[in-house]
Amino acid sequence: MNSSSRPPKPQAGSARPEYFSHIQRRFDARVDAVVATLHPGDYYVATEGELISTVLGSCVSACIRDGRLCIGGMNHFMLPVDRSEGGGGWGSAASAATRFGNVAMERLINEILKLGGRRADLEVKLVGGGKVLDALTDVGARNIRFVKEYVQAEGFRVVGEDLGDLYPRKVLYDPASGSAQVKRLARSDGRVVADETRYMRDIDGTPVGGDIELF
Repeated sequence: MNSSSRPPKPQAGSARPEYFSHIQRRFDARVDAVVATLHPGDYYVATEGELISTVLGSCVSACIRDGRLCIGGMNHFMLPVDRSEGGGGWGSAASAATRFGNVAMERLINEILKLGGRRADLEVKLVGGGKVLDALTDVGARNIRFVKEYVQAEGFRVVGEDLGDLYPRKVLYDPASGSAQVKRLARSDGRVVADETRYMRDIDGTPVGGDIELF
């Protein structure tokens, strides 16, 4: 690829914003890349070629990138929008925690736009929302309904999804290429759900038959 055909570089500097300083970033020899790991309520935009990883139970992650710039990021939200205080509109809870889907979506998208992205060039992949325990209210289904309504209302292009079902998932996303690797984990005693609600780190899961989906 010659220099004239390369996508434009992000307009912002390479320094990560302070609000990303808590995100754990480590080199992973298995993928030969630095991987940023997200927990419930996190979002992150990769500007230095990092991959982004998370584990989802009933939570949902949106993997969003600007296809022209080949930059993007991921969020990890626990709950759909809280409409009990402040009424309608996706932007009505801008000061709420990013555990809410509408805020997590807005902050991730705005961060990409700050780097020079354009809304018309955004492509979205959606992952998660599993019904991981029969005894629990199906928060995953609510998250799925919310995120589908959100992307439709905003006119974003969804290029892939792995939503619902009964299993937790581990996700590895490459914003530069847009590829997402999803591994379904064992549906066990609810530790993933407990870890989501307690914002715990280091979630363990056993692969189900080596089931890996690339999309």
